[in-house]
Amino acid sequence: MVRRNAESVRIYTRRGADWTKRFPRIVAAAMKLKASSFHLDGEGVVCDRAGLAVFDMLHSKGYDEQCVLYAFDLIEIDSEDIRRLPLEDRKRRLKRLLGRRRSGIVYNEHLEGDGASIFAHACRLGAEGIVSKRLDLRYTSGRTKGWLKIKNPAAPATLRFEEDVF
Repeated sequence: MVRRNAESVRIYTRRGADWTKRFPRIVAAAMKLKASSFHLDGEGVVCDRAGLAVFDMLHSKGYDEQCVLYAFDLIEIDSEDIRRLPLEDRKRRLKRLLGRRRSGIVYNEHLEGDGASIFAHACRLGAEGIVSKRLDLRYTSGRTKGWLKIKNPAAPATLRFEEDVF
């Protein structure tokens, strides 16, 4: 989670650990966004040379300068709580906020279509898995029936979805 107000940025995990000092690239990118305040939900990612996320690199602390936030949801903007809006609307506003920026915070694109085909393609690419969410639902913290994490069974044992990364 990334929370910015007029003076500062705070990065914290779902369990409340403050990781602001670990990820200066995300902090710098958040300070450049044109909004008086915002609250983003996303995934901290460090990629290998092939462009795949590697959670071991994220947790090693040796790659903190390379960590990028893949933002997939917007909870608040300019003091307006938008959790009640459907995901599709929140993502539209998130995309507008982030623009084309690629340094520090990246808009996480979503794919619409046959989930099984998308999952099979992600597995062939060597991805860890996919997250599937309903576009019509409002924001709810934690696990809900409106979204699923589906792990690639062929992914190395060291790759796993982290519940408390961001």
